[in-house]
Amino acid sequence: MQKTPADRLLRGLQGTVGSQWIDLVTTDSRQARPGSVFVAFPGARFDGHDFAAQCVAAGCDYVVLNHPVEGVPAEKTVLCPDSYRAMMQIGENYRAAYHPVMVGVTGSVGKTTTKQFCHAVLSAFGETIKTEGNQNNELGMPRTLLRLADTTEYAVIEMGMSALGEIERLARCAKPDAGIITCIGVSHMETLGSRENILKAKLEICAGLPEGAPLALNADDEYLRGAALPAHVRPVWYALEDTAADVRAEAIEAMPGGTTRFVIADAQYGRFDVTIPAMGRHNVYNALAAYAAATRLGLDAARAAAALAGFEQTGMRQHLVRCGGVDVIEDCYNANPDSMLAALKMFSEYPCQKRIALLGDMLELGAVTRQAHHTAGVQAAQLGVTHLITYGEAARLTAEAAAQLGVCTVHAASYEQAAQQLLQWAQPGDAVLVKGSRSMMLENALKPFYAARGREA
Repeated sequence: MQKTPADRLLRGLQGTVGSQWIDLVTTDSRQARPGSVFVAFPGARFDGHDFAAQCVAAGCDYVVLNHPVEGVPAEKTVLCPDSYRAMMQIGENYRAAYHPVMVGVTGSVGKTTTKQFCHAVLSAFGETIKTEGNQNNELGMPRTLLRLADTTEYAVIEMGMSALGEIERLARCAKPDAGIITCIGVSHMETLGSRENILKAKLEICAGLPEGAPLALNADDEYLRGAALPAHVRPVWYALEDTAADVRAEAIEAMPGGTTRFVIADAQYGRFDVTIPAMGRHNVYNALAAYAAATRLGLDAARAAAALAGFEQTGMRQHLVRCGGVDVIEDCYNANPDSMLAALKMFSEYPCQKRIALLGDMLELGAVTRQAHHTAGVQAAQLGVTHLITYGEAARLTAEAAAQLGVCTVHAASYEQAAQQLLQWAQPGDAVLVKGSRSMMLENALKPFYAARGREA
């Protein structure tokens, strides 16, 4: 962050604050030093309040606390009953001093990938920052805002949630100039209870958008198409199927090396040939969303379309690894029914001999857990998976459903068993899709496989 007067940065919190310059806000007591503010977070294992006095001794200018702490003088104490609220207030105060063109991204599936496409496009026009990793909540998003600088021309902010009201708070804090809602799926069904509530939660991004702001929406999503949108936003519809959409993708073609070629048909700006370094129709949606938002912010359409080729995937999202003549598609960052179906559709078009899938549990699905995992097995069979390994208690239902439709299946009790089965089945020319929720850690089943076969890339 750039140097900011403490009284501006901490405005809205309880305490007597001077105007000295601050250039670091941290939740890590080890980083405390002169010119810094430490925000104490209570936790199950560690309580930041226990380190507050240590931060003062290290020269920290102010300590943000939920309650007074012995050893922290009153003149260095700033109080807020909720540490997340404190971070949001600090992030909002800091963001108010900077004026980049900002895009906010939310949705049930594809937020991070769409954010990456937005970053690729916006970076073609100027210095751009983005949400790093999964820093998309009330702690992570303020950290992103604190990276704004005088030189920042564009920013793309990812907004996640687990309950109603969270995205509204994030949006009011970030104040994006344009918004994207990728789709309304069943993620967080366990906490929100219905897709109608999920739609309501995602639409909260509109609370932070200014009058006339473009809101890019997936026209092929029935929930978004039927949504009552606030009058102050300007919807921009993108689609693969809906012929009435403002921005469409046509002539989609899977290409060698994990790329996809298609044509953007824009009712306002014309047609553009595009190739993206990503696989599957779901990634075409993500690319269209980024293009739609950027162009309706006034950026040149031809440059925006060309910039999609600069997309870079993150983490273990459709990461292609070649190992002993076998193509392994690592897609084990996260999973829900929508992303699972998208991955299986992509896999059905992947050029290979045998299609082998290693699928793990999809978490946080609540009452739809059993049906979702059964459906995943049916979809795997229908979309050409010939051999299936499952891992996790719920994924057992996936194996059972696929087996009933003729897929050769094994339900593994351990990572080692899954790896051994991969070694037995996978031969040169075959492809393996690995997909499951992050906490299933399916990459642990790949380590022995790579060690035995020799990872090439």
